[in-house]
Amino acid sequence: MSEAKTETATLGGGCFWCLDAIFRQLEGVGAVASGYAGGKAPDPTYEAVCSGATGHAEVVRVTYDPDELPYRELLEIFFAVHDPTTLNRQGGDVGTQYRSIILSESAEQAQGAREVKAALEADGPWDDPIVTEIVPLGRFWPAEAYHEDYLARNPEQAYCQAVINPKVAKFRQKFAHRLKAS
Repeated sequence: MSEAKTETATLGGGCFWCLDAIFRQLEGVGAVASGYAGGKAPDPTYEAVCSGATGHAEVVRVTYDPDELPYRELLEIFFAVHDPTTLNRQGGDVGTQYRSIILSESAEQAQGAREVKAALEADGPWDDPIVTEIVPLGRFWPAEAYHEDYLARNPEQAYCQAVINPKVAKFRQKFAHRLKAS
């Protein structure tokens, strides 16, 4: 990833541990940070967000090189690695904190997100409508340190084995051409 030009995208598609594990493997991605966004409460904690009372979603903030990984392609991968048609849930994770959401950091990102969403609604693989919210970012709150790179640090944990690893395997197969060189 070149140092000259980076941008950030803030995305929520269920548990942030899954998105963190996936985006860390993408060519053009320099950093991924788990956190909370889209809510009203200041200084959210994992426990408060999980209660559903703060209005925040679990999100990842992806720092990437748009010359290596264009924003639209990043969004196409985002839509492919979670179910954007289920309201406030991803698999067994249920609640507004698990909603599908794109938090735009500029008017250009918002427009690009609306265009990708519309294209996928017209020609995508889903029978149900896409419910992904597209809203301005506001503020990103970093998650507690133990959430960072969760899969790599907890590979034997049951959630990692049952939920994250199958998603990562599917992603790696579908997007093998976009993986970082080992």
